[in-house]
Parts: sequence; C-alpha cells; structure tokens
Amino acid sequence: MDFHSLIHWVQQDTLESLRLFAPELVLCATIVVLLLARMLLPRVQNPMVVTLVGSLAAFWLAVDQMGNPQLPQHAELFTGLLVFDQFMVFFRVFLTAFLVLFVIFTWRSGIPAPEDGTDFYALVLGAALGMCLMTAANNLVMVFLAVEMASVPSYALSGILKGRRESSEAALKFAVYGAGAAGVMLYGISLLGGALGSLHLPSLAARLGQVLAGHGGEVGQVVLVLGGLMIMVGLAFKLSAFPFHFWAPDVFHGAAAEVGGFLSVASKAAALALLVRTAVGLSYVPPEAPSVAQVAAPQAQGAAEPRGAQAAPAVAQARVLPTAFAAPQQGHAPDHAAQAPQQAHGGAEAPPASRMALNQALVPARRFAAYLIGLLAALTATFGNLAAYGQTNIKRLLAYSTIAHAGYMMMPVAASLMLQDEAAREALATLLFYVVVYLFMNLPAFYIVALLRNRLGSEEIADYAGLIRQSPGLVVCFAAVFFSLIGLPPLAGFAAKFAILASLAHAGLWTLLAVAGLNTALSLFYYLRVIKVMTMDPAPESQPQVSIPLAASADGLFALVLTLPLLVIGVYWNGVFGWAVQAVAPLFR
Repeated sequence: MDFHSLIHWVQQDTLESLRLFAPELVLCATIVVLLLARMLLPRVQNPMVVTLVGSLAAFWLAVDQMGNPQLPQHAELFTGLLVFDQFMVFFRVFLTAFLVLFVIFTWRSGIPAPEDGTDFYALVLGAALGMCLMTAANNLVMVFLAVEMASVPSYALSGILKGRRESSEAALKFAVYGAGAAGVMLYGISLLGGALGSLHLPSLAARLGQVLAGHGGEVGQVVLVLGGLMIMVGLAFKLSAFPFHFWAPDVFHGAAAEVGGFLSVASKAAALALLVRTAVGLSYVPPEAPSVAQVAAPQAQGAAEPRGAQAAPAVAQARVLPTAFAAPQQGHAPDHAAQAPQQAHGGAEAPPASRMALNQALVPARRFAAYLIGLLAALTATFGNLAAYGQTNIKRLLAYSTIAHAGYMMMPVAASLMLQDEAAREALATLLFYVVVYLFMNLPAFYIVALLRNRLGSEEIADYAGLIRQSPGLVVCFAAVFFSLIGLPPLAGFAAKFAILASLAHAGLWTLLAVAGLNTALSLFYYLRVIKVMTMDPAPESQPQVSIPLAASADGLFALVLTLPLLVIGVYWNGVFGWAVQAVAPLFR
C-alpha cells in the first residue's frame, strides 16, 4: 500500500467512524458551547439548560442507533481503537439517559452554585464522554485513555464545594489514589502488549491463544499473568472493588451528594462495561481477529503471495490498522504475513477450525479470569456490607452500599466466563439488567439525601428521626429504594439479584452463590436501621420543617418519577432483560 492509498483509507475510515460516533460528538459540542457561552455571553448564559439540551440530543441519537438495521452490527472505529456494536449502544443509551436525569437532579437540588455551573457541567460531560469511550474500547491504549478521561474530571467534581475542608480532602485523596492505580494499570498494559506484540484486543486474544496452544513462541506466562493482574488493579479501582475501595467512603462523604450519585451510577456502569470488554476481549477470539489463521493453516504462509502485496488489503478488510504495526513474536511471521491465509479464504474472517482451536486454547485464561473476578466480587460484597454496619453518615453508608453492589455486579462476569454460547450471553445479560435497575436504586437515594440536606442542614442518619410525620411520601420512596437494594419482592432489585443468583447456579459457582445469598441477608439490617430511624424514632424538638409532598411539589414529584420504575421493572422485567440479551450477543459471536 502506497502513502496515497494509506491516507485515503484512513480518511474513509475516519468519516465512516464519525457517523457512528455522533452521540459523543454532540457531548463534545455541548462542552464547547458551554465554554464559549461563558466567555461571550456571561450574563445570559444558563449552563443547566445548555447541558440538558445537549444530553437530550445525545440520548436521541443513541436511541436512534439502537437496533437500526441500516447500521452495521459490528464495526471497528478509528482504525480499531473503538468498536461499535449493540453492547456499546446499550451503555451509550444508559449513560446519556442518566445524564438527562442527573441534570434535572442538580436543577432541583441546587448544586452547583450559579457561578460554578459552567465548570460543573463541563466536567460532568467530559467524564461522561470518557465513560462512553470506556464502553467501546477495543485497544489497550484506548482503555487507559478512556479511564483517565473519565477519572480526571471526577477528581475535580469531588472538590466542587469550595471552602469545605472535607470536599478538598476528598478530591486530593481521589486524585492521589487514582494516579497510583493508573500507573499500575499502564505498566500492566505495557507488559501485556510487549509480551504479545499488539495492543488491539482481538489480536491480543488470538496471540494469547497461540501462546497457550504452544504455537506462539516462548512468552513467559508469569509476565502475562502479572500484566493481567496489573490491568485488573486499574479496573478494580474504578469499580471500588476490595482491596482498592479505600477512596470511596472518604470521597462520597466529602463530595456533594450530587457527585456521589454521579460516581455511584455512571462511573460504576462504565467500569463494569470496560471489565466485560477486557475480560471477554482477552479470552475470546472474535471472527474478525486478524491473525487467527496462523494456527489452522500455517502451511498457507509459505505458498502465499508476496507479503507486501497482501498486507494492505487484508488489513483494510479487517479494519485493524494498528495490528499491522505490532511487533512480531520471535520466530514467527509478522501480522501482515498472517493475513495471507485470510485472503485465500476470501475475506478477513478466519476458518472456523482456527477460531475453535484458539478459543479452546483460551479456556484456562477464561477460568483464571473467572476465578479472579469471582474472588474479588466475593470479598468486595462482603466487606462493603460488613463495613456499612457502623456508619452514622448516610453518604458513607451509601458509599459502602455501592461497594457491596459492585461486588454483586462483578459476579455475572465470572459466571459468563465459565459458560459458553447462549448460556454465557444470558449470564452476562443479568449484569446489564442489574445496571439498569441500579440506576433507579441509587440515583433516587442520593437525590433524597440532597433534598434532606437542603432542608435539615445535615447528612447524619440520626437527624432523619421522625421524618415519616412530616414527609411520609418521601420516606416511602426512600424505603422502596432500600428494600430494592436489599432485593425484596416485588421491587426490581429482587428480579435483578435473583437473575444474578440464577446465573451463578447455572455456571456451577456454588461458593460464590452462597456468598451472594449470605451478603443479601447481611445487608437487610443496616438498610432497615435507616428506615427504622425515619419511621419509629421520635423527632427532636429542634428539627426544622421538612415537608416535601410527592404530588404537590416539583422536588417530591421528581423523587416519585425516579422511584416508580423500581415497581414497574420489578413486575414487567422481560422487556429490559430481552434488550440486555440482545446487547451482549455481539460479544459471543
């Protein structure tokens, strides 16, 4: 391929990728409009309205791409850095819908302050953009960049409450711990990429399969394991998984409740999507992997056309230009040589026998990842539930609750890695179903905490005593959220947790199933303690008036809107679960 042809191919690839990247481009444009409005129209700007309009536009474009027959079912964007599929579309719809609800949340709660509105919403949109990239990452470089794009604005958001010592301390701790986790993750990426000669996830899976099958040269398995563990450190930090959870309670306590809700829902969802991308992407060879033919038909390499003539078209078909520049393993042909057998078969897709051989060789890698994720999930859920018992501040209690639920949501990832085909898809679909339910469990919880903070001037659980007498509707919504977090029927939390437990049973992970069941019972007590304070404890004489009727006030009505889906999804859950099954199908083609 000459230079002119290469530039033309990159140009065509970029234009096609931009068409599928429209929601993220809208978020970028909204950030630019926010910043320009502050400079050019400082007196008439309304950053909340601009952000809401931009979020609605991004949400509409994301919904339009959901199941659109005119769009490809699978496409690699920007020369393989990102991937477009229904899994990415699912999380893109989820994140943009969350943005719309979150902007309304901040409008009703009163944070940010008017003078900080532009900065706050620009940071929120920037973090959301990074989270969208996390859900679509198809290259380890993009994995790191997306994590940092989501993390850096989050550090600043944690300290948005100026003049408060707790807020500044939260931002500093978050940034320091995040920098350490990012360094470890980046070193793991360099180890894995250097050992396998690529950073493109499908290529990494194919080469790892070759190594495990004994066809990939001498690659130290200790280096591969160490690199995988270091990458897992970065993911576990984003998930606040044990033992990398230590930042979460202090950050949630010091930051505003609005920021806590953002980190609890959006950040967790994006981190879980990235965990799935890396765990499945490194342990399962997709049809478009550019080098899978090396195992099935090595003899074809000798009879192939001259390598230079075959390299460019094959790479263009597979749309994975970065793999063409990957360093070859010692004693083996480079990537472009591996493309020659694919041309002989008439396309980029490798012979089925080759994929079967590589995927069979990757079984030990899948089991290792499943046991590692399962162990972290069990420890995270147990620690989060036990640590929540002694909390007197509602935001710290919700922080430990978030840690515990991160453990629950990691469990179906382990189950899917132990299963195959349709069973693996259904196991992973339980995670996506739980993520949707989790939005309507945590966002209303932090919203009600913000409303009570504005009325009471306190976030201590003891100050919620007797609220049932002043705002019975709000207490009922808070109780419904907590009952759903426990997993009691007929609320959506029961359906979501039952689906996860069923996936663990199907995968034969009986120990993990027992841990999940035990933790569900443990969580009952600290959630009920908060409800008991609000309904049974006498209100102090000095308690301010907290009257927030559900139907007669905008604040109460929005709390009702956020809480009602817990009952609706709890009864009619088939539609959401069916959507989740369709979204995970591209991961197991």
